[in-house]
Formats: sequence, structure tokens, C-alpha cells
Amino acid sequence: MQKMKKGSAIMKELSKRTKTFTDSAIRRMTRIANQYDAINLSQGFPDFDPPKEILNRLEQVAHEDYNQYAITWGAQNFRDALAKKQSKYMNLDLDSNKNIVITCGSTEAMMAAMMSVCDPNDKVIVFSPFYENYGADTILCGANPIYVPLHPPVFNFDKEELENAFKQNPKALILCNPSNPCGKVFSKEELEYIASLAIKYDTYVITDEVYEHIVYAPYKHTYFASLPGMFERTISCSSLSKTYSITGWRLGYCIAPENIIEQLKKVHDFLTVGAAAPLQEAAVVGLEFSDAYYDELQKLYTHKKDLFINGLKELNIPHTEPQGAYYVMVDISEFGYDSDLDFCVDLIKNVGVAAVPGSSFFKEEENRYIRFHFAKKDETLLAALDRLKDMRTKMSYKKTVG
Repeated sequence: MQKMKKGSAIMKELSKRTKTFTDSAIRRMTRIANQYDAINLSQGFPDFDPPKEILNRLEQVAHEDYNQYAITWGAQNFRDALAKKQSKYMNLDLDSNKNIVITCGSTEAMMAAMMSVCDPNDKVIVFSPFYENYGADTILCGANPIYVPLHPPVFNFDKEELENAFKQNPKALILCNPSNPCGKVFSKEELEYIASLAIKYDTYVITDEVYEHIVYAPYKHTYFASLPGMFERTISCSSLSKTYSITGWRLGYCIAPENIIEQLKKVHDFLTVGAAAPLQEAAVVGLEFSDAYYDELQKLYTHKKDLFINGLKELNIPHTEPQGAYYVMVDISEFGYDSDLDFCVDLIKNVGVAAVPGSSFFKEEENRYIRFHFAKKDETLLAALDRLKDMRTKMSYKKTVG
């Protein structure tokens, strides 16, 4: 067998675009957590099972004829079930053949949406903090992000700052609602203001609404595409991952007007061909759940939020108050770390709990936050809180002076 020589040959430079972003901090923290057997509250996936109805159907599907490609843009019965569900919740009359493309998770949905809308050197508004993929998606499309801050601790935007971004003639705006990482739920008034600017400056809006069913009272989720005049210029991206606890199934979708869907179909086809046919078939049963399922889902996550947040309060650990999604930002200013990444690595090694450095979500210089998620069994959350009791003792020796 020929031995590989270390890079002695002079070769052409690899793509410059990949030099402008790093690998995922979220997945990196998971790898380190696994290495040190830490409780992983970094990457947002549950440690409890999906609904048994979905798993039972998957077992049946394994013995049925769903082993070859489905239609590229999604199996017909899956799109039909999704159109029926989302028509109800979005208050829109969706056509499964004209308004939907099924993708390999919402990550591909966002990428396909960006590539369908943006040309090289177009500008895209991104709220900061943002889910880390958005910046990379923009760059991979050859577009240029315009970052607009959501100001902590409540993460509201400044209207003047937002309109100044629109004045730069962006092609699109990315809206994550409810927000990952900060848990903000945009109010209807905020969304209407964004909509007014989208019309005024002729801008598309690409939404990420994967946490649409995880919202805490008194807050309510408003679908951006449901606002007057917005369906025509909105690509609504979401997935089944969070709603049904099937993050590994990679079933996402885009909802949009027919003219945009036709573009999305082409991009999606050459990105991935299609989502897994057996998993689409098995997930149909979930899309047909009654309202009671989503009511119970909200109760479940409200309980988990309260359990974890109350635990942080008892430990006197400063944190933000999530309005939706299943994340909380913890303020680590007291520890005096220059790098929140170093803090997170030390937290894994010394305390045994994994978080994500907040700086990976902010365009601004921001090192005071780390992000935990609470989509875990109660015993997992309680075990994490028990370890966090020792955080100040075990982390204080790393505190810097000055």
C-alpha cells in the first residue's frame, strides 16, 4: 500500500470561501463532551424517544415498498399531510404540489432557499445572535451578510438600525422565530414592522421556524408568511426534527409561492436529490396528530424550561428568560474569562457539563454568554444542575485578573 506523504507537493489553493468561517462550535462541543463523558447540554437534541406512533409506523415501513427514491421534492402523501397541517396552523391555503418542497432537514431548506433567492454579491440581513449556519450559508452563496443586533438581555432590535440595514438594498432577510440561540419570540408588532420594511425595500424574507410549536405563555408564535402581503415574498423553512424529536431523520421543508417553489425544486434536486423515502412515509402519522399533541408538547417543554431555569435561579446563575425554543443563555462575566470557548472547554473538563460558547452566535464582540439547552429527560437536567452546583468552585481558579 502506498504511503501518503505529508503536504510536500505544491497544489492549487483550496476554496477561499471556506476560510471565512470555522467548523461548527456546536458539534465541536459535542465531540469534546463525548471525550470527557460530560452531560451534553450543547447540541440541541433530545435524549428521549419520539412518539411511539411514529416509531411503530417506521417498523412497518421497513417491510413495505419504500426503499427507493421518492419524488425529488417529496413523497405525495407526505406533502399532502404537511400541506393540511400547515394550512391550518399558518392560516394559509397551501397546495401540496405548488407550495411545498421536502428537504434533508431545515439546514438544507435554508441553503436551498438562499441559493434560490441570492446571486453573488447580493446582501442578506441577519439578526445577531444567529444560528451559526446562517452566516456560513450566506457566504457559501456568495452573498454578503448585513448583521443587525438583537440587544441583550431581552434581544429586541432597534428600528432605526434595522431600517439602516434595509437601506443597503438587501436581497433577503433571515428570520429565526422562535430564535435559536436566544429564545426570543418576535411579537406580531415586530413582525409587522419587518414586513413593512420588506415591502418598502422589496426584500425577500427567509424564515426558520423549526421551534414553531415550542413557545411559552404568554408568548405566541406568528407565522411571518401569514401577515398581509407577506406570503408572496416569504420562504418558510422548518422541519420535523424538534416537533417530533427526530433530529436524526433530517426531514425539512420549504413553503413558498409557486414561482419560488419552482426555483427551489431545481436547487434541491442538485443539492441532495431527495429526503429518505421510508422516513417520509413513517413521519406522515406524526403530521396527522391532533391539536392535543401540540398542546402536550408545549406543556412538556414548559415543564423542562421551568425545571432548568428554576435550578439556575437556585444556584444564583445569571441567565436570560427564554420565550420559545429550548435554549437559555447564561452570563459567565463573573468568571473573567477572555474566551468563552476556553470557558466551555474547562466547563466540560472540570464540571462535566457541555455548553456552547455564545460568541459563535454573535457578530459583535461578545464573550459573556454560553448557551445551554434543556430538551432532556428530567433526570439528565437534574444531574446537570447537580454538577453546576460546583461550577464556581471548580472554575474559579481560571479567573483572570484585571
